[in-house]
Amino acid sequence: MMRSVLTFLALGLMIAAATAQVGPPTSQRTCGANRQLVMRDGAVVLDTGPMTYARFVRSGAECTVDQFPEPAWVPSSNNPQCFIGYRCKDGSDDS
Repeated sequence: MMRSVLTFLALGLMIAAATAQVGPPTSQRTCGANRQLVMRDGAVVLDTGPMTYARFVRSGAECTVDQFPEPAWVPSSNNPQCFIGYRCKDGSDDS
């Protein structure tokens, strides 16, 4: 029994580590490739500059109930201001 619990925990840690990995910087991919990554995965953490990372989502459905989607742009290899999707911001979008 203890062996199966430990195996399950180890598997869970490996999956969590794999999903937390970040790919190459957005500036090394085309605008379309960056956007496609967000659209395909729904929510991704991307390298946006030296030691700078951000989470991008395809829609507000990936935000928590107390957050709202805000349009997000990143530098890409072919566009300095590539619309990639959204970032989840805290609070209400009613200003």
